[in-house]
Amino acid sequence: MRRILVPALINLALILSACAPSTDANPGNEMPMSGNDQSMMTATPGSMTMDNPEAAHMMEPITAPNVQPATGTEGGQPLEFREENGVKVFELTTKAVQWEILDGVTVTAYTYNGTVPGPMIRVTEGDQVRIIVKNELPDPTTIHWHGVEVPNAMDGVPDMTQAPIQPGETFTYEFTAKPAGTFMYHSHFEGDVQVSAGLYAPFIIDPKEPEANPPAVDKVLMISESLLINGQTYAPMPMSGMEPNYFTINGKAFPATETITVKKGDLVRLRFIGIGQFIHPMHLHGVPFKIVATDGHPVPEAAQLTKDTVSVAPGERYDIEFVATETGQWMLHCHILHHTTNDNVEPGGLMLVINVVE
Repeated sequence: MRRILVPALINLALILSACAPSTDANPGNEMPMSGNDQSMMTATPGSMTMDNPEAAHMMEPITAPNVQPATGTEGGQPLEFREENGVKVFELTTKAVQWEILDGVTVTAYTYNGTVPGPMIRVTEGDQVRIIVKNELPDPTTIHWHGVEVPNAMDGVPDMTQAPIQPGETFTYEFTAKPAGTFMYHSHFEGDVQVSAGLYAPFIIDPKEPEANPPAVDKVLMISESLLINGQTYAPMPMSGMEPNYFTINGKAFPATETITVKKGDLVRLRFIGIGQFIHPMHLHGVPFKIVATDGHPVPEAAQLTKDTVSVAPGERYDIEFVATETGQWMLHCHILHHTTNDNVEPGGLMLVINVVE
């Protein structure tokens, strides 16, 4: 019995000693935090202090000295080009604008040619393309051609494949458009800020050989987020204090999102592009769809999944197709239901209506 009690008493004493308050603790038993501990504190936009100025810059409001009115009300519209010696030449200007994501809700946006998303560049596989970029932002920038096969010098990675385009400077990208598929272009300089602020757009490469069964309706849907606090725009991030409070499809939050009207019996293609920092499971009401391409690459027919929800992660692209079999107004929305709110008010955010008519 003695052999059992002695070890038990020793263990009990050790436990009580560990639980006793330390004489080194602050009043209220609150231990002082180390520098590493303090870095784990909840961030508040605009008030978080950091030793690293570059990190602190990420938490500042998005501003510019020369903010202009938006050049249009809809983003992602086709960009016109001119042809020079067989090369398709496009021109882009980065500029800061006031962009309305919803009636009465405006953000400060960094844009290509004054809209969010920027204009859609649409070419054919094998085309020689030249894109002339003029930077009118207060900060340097670059463009990355996400998923497109380009020469290394055209990849748009700052201080690796090119020097950043300084304010007031111009840079020319040139490459052969390949492969066919759904792609995008976006800033690769301080991407947390510049992409979140609106520097993104679709880049569609059509196949050289015409499709045997092209869709009657072909829409690009770029999915992103915004953070607006007390009238100031911030770059939303997946961290405490920086989560977005607005969610957008092609730069708009419901009910300002586009209503897509199709005819009963139409083959419809939707091209989802995840350009934000969060995953969005997009759910279609009324009819199942097939996933016909992922990240710009076609899925063989035998491998095409039939689904009603597809999760679109940052940087991913999914082409889905369906036949509109029933008339009526059908909802397409993110199934993380908080993402269908505007500043925590339903309905809003990542929702749009597909209107099927006779």
